[in-house]
Amino acid sequence: MVRRLVLVLGDQLSHGLSALNAANKSSDLVVMAEVMEEGTYVPHHPKKIALILSAMRHFAEELRAAGWQVAYTRLDDREATGSIVGELMRRAEAHGTSDVIATQPGEWRLIAALDAAPLRVTQLPDDRFVCSLDAFNAWAEGRKELRLEYFYREMRRRTGFLMEGARPAGGKWNYDHDNRKPARADLLRASPMRFVPDSITAEVLDLVEARFAGHFGRLRPFWFAVRADEARRAFDHFATHLLPGFGDFQDAMVAGDHFVHHSVMSMYLNIGLLDPLDICARVVAEWQAGRVPINAAEGYVRQVIGWREYVRGIYFREGPDYVRRNALGHRRALPAMFWGGDTRMNCVAQAVEQTQQEAYAHHIQRLMVTGNFALLAGVDPAQVHDWYLAVYADAVEWVEAPNVIGMSQFADGGIIASKPYVSSGNYIAKMSDYCAACAYSVKARTGRDACPFNLLYWDFLIRHRDRFGRNPRMGPVYRTWDRMDEGHCATVLRDAARVLETLDAGGVV
Repeated sequence: MVRRLVLVLGDQLSHGLSALNAANKSSDLVVMAEVMEEGTYVPHHPKKIALILSAMRHFAEELRAAGWQVAYTRLDDREATGSIVGELMRRAEAHGTSDVIATQPGEWRLIAALDAAPLRVTQLPDDRFVCSLDAFNAWAEGRKELRLEYFYREMRRRTGFLMEGARPAGGKWNYDHDNRKPARADLLRASPMRFVPDSITAEVLDLVEARFAGHFGRLRPFWFAVRADEARRAFDHFATHLLPGFGDFQDAMVAGDHFVHHSVMSMYLNIGLLDPLDICARVVAEWQAGRVPINAAEGYVRQVIGWREYVRGIYFREGPDYVRRNALGHRRALPAMFWGGDTRMNCVAQAVEQTQQEAYAHHIQRLMVTGNFALLAGVDPAQVHDWYLAVYADAVEWVEAPNVIGMSQFADGGIIASKPYVSSGNYIAKMSDYCAACAYSVKARTGRDACPFNLLYWDFLIRHRDRFGRNPRMGPVYRTWDRMDEGHCATVLRDAARVLETLDAGGVV
């Protein structure tokens, strides 16, 4: 007899999951299901789908080895219903129970689906995070601005990471000023650890190749970790070989180098193969041993216990409508170049080609190349959100949506960012080697050869002057514009209009 069903989703592959902790091995049945709906509600990158399906199959084997009863549905099973709720109902009918234990999903879409299911579903808090949602809301209550820096300090105090009593190690909370160095191509630089697919993964790859052939992205070669022990080995490799330079070069972009000093651990964290406290403890230990400078250790810890926890709190605090907010009223369609269409902009081409190949781009490529262009061009933020959710292996909605809707597109009106993250081509030229091989000139301010970032930057600021003109952080920029020659300003806006007209006509920019 099965007393209850225990739902485990594809991004909940942790043995300490709250739903598993609340269940009984002898009387409850774990339900795991590969369903078409989850692979197609946005056209997920084939590598992302393969990562999750293979990791699910390996995790199901681990659960069985630990004594759990597991009912597992494969994507190509004849009885498969195609949805999470459909699979729960099928298993409930087969085993004569209506009771389900679940850990709360990381998307409002799935939370609503479980709430509406004709079953008795108990959704438990996901406690695999440093800060519970209740604790985040208590921190946020009554604050006029929910800024990361203040939340991050609370997380440092709570965990004790990089603390010397009540003071931050080294005397500063944040070493970001030291983390903006450009990098050069280096054939001797280590790369993320790569894994050879085992028989389970090989079977998944064939399935994904057959079922999702039309999705954007290259499935092979596939080298991701799919088990927790592999993910831990990958992190050990990063901590030993790449973490020392992570701080200095975390914002750098190098043509042909897809990872520079980044760990590429977010996808493993976000599906449950790694624990955030464990990896932060390792980073701190590397600093304490003198093998890693403090700017690298602090920069990494801030991303994990600061930013990651903060955006989760924002996502759930703001509610289901957050992903469709559009404070700036942007309506332009996402350009074809985001899906691999032709472009003369080398930086965008590099970021998109890398995304297509790896299902990965680091935070500056996402924020200051593709995100910056979409914001300057006035692209509909819902389309931008759907794109990021689809193409990146680490994109679970609770973490992806605030990064895009809030940080990247300013579509939430300033909940996350105090000003929009926009720049001319100068920032990209400073932090990358992309501009040297570009068809456009990053130094040209007007004309058909001028970098589109240079033109659209000013066009964006003038379009939204009523909103941003009084922003104290943007006042100097507007004063610079006001000092420019009127004829030059008119030429800039005319040339920007030409770029936008080309986009609207489906032309190549």
